[in-house]
Amino acid sequence: MKKYEIDDHTIYHGDAIDVLRSEVKDSSVDLIFVDPPYNIGKKFSDFEDRWPSGAAYAEWAYKWIDECIRVLKTTGTMYLMTSTQALPYFDLYVREKLTILSRIVWSYDSSGVQARKYYGSMYEPILHCVKDSKKYTFNAQDILVEAKTGSTRQLIDYRGEVPKQYSTQKVPGNVWNFPRVRYRMGEYEEHPSQKPQALLDRIVRASSNEGDTVLDPFSGTFTTATVSKGLGRKSVSIESQKEYLKIGMRRVLGYKEHQGEKLARPKKHTKIKNSRGIKGEELIRDIFSANS
Repeated sequence: MKKYEIDDHTIYHGDAIDVLRSEVKDSSVDLIFVDPPYNIGKKFSDFEDRWPSGAAYAEWAYKWIDECIRVLKTTGTMYLMTSTQALPYFDLYVREKLTILSRIVWSYDSSGVQARKYYGSMYEPILHCVKDSKKYTFNAQDILVEAKTGSTRQLIDYRGEVPKQYSTQKVPGNVWNFPRVRYRMGEYEEHPSQKPQALLDRIVRASSNEGDTVLDPFSGTFTTATVSKGLGRKSVSIESQKEYLKIGMRRVLGYKEHQGEKLARPKKHTKIKNSRGIKGEELIRDIFSANS
């Protein structure tokens, strides 16, 4: 395990459970965003996202869930992402220890090969949990969205003594529509399950305040820490894979190089050939056009 830090931002290179147990103090974190491996067979650099069974995966997950609960302040909030397959394991376990305020659906568009013999997945669930259901941070005014009834349709509310137009803004519901991060997008990093900045921006704004500490135990592309830094929060990040650690060093700590290697953003144009003889960027444009 290694530790890197600049100002109010700390990155640990190591196993999430080990780092949480040895380095993060009880009740020291205001907000936790957890986007763990899903046990669906993805390859993350040198790590393969596969456990022998769903029960084995859940047993592993419960260890870091308990550690996250330990380090979370009494007034803190945790957002826990998972796969649709693992949601029952997580929901049943967490609800005995925290209050689940919302079960959020992150809904997104999809492209590429789709399911033909069942309904393909178009969303990922997020559990919005708190320790104290009467005292926690929720900055509603910072995350308001358009209320279509009042803003677009301009309907009048006649239920009161004096008729008035419906409000033009509202707190988002529990279905969030944010596009997935794809190749050639401005925020793209080389990672198989990067989460969009807009998703983290809403979470960090809603459930923390300036100066609060935000923890991400499976940092990946370090979007949580990047957004937290931009919004004046402190961050603690944990990542086991060296290849992704370098992303955090660049995005969060501002490193230009590490161990003699220059840290640069991924190139947006990779010229590859395929069976149709089309260059990579042209092929991607065709895919986007077909799915837009």
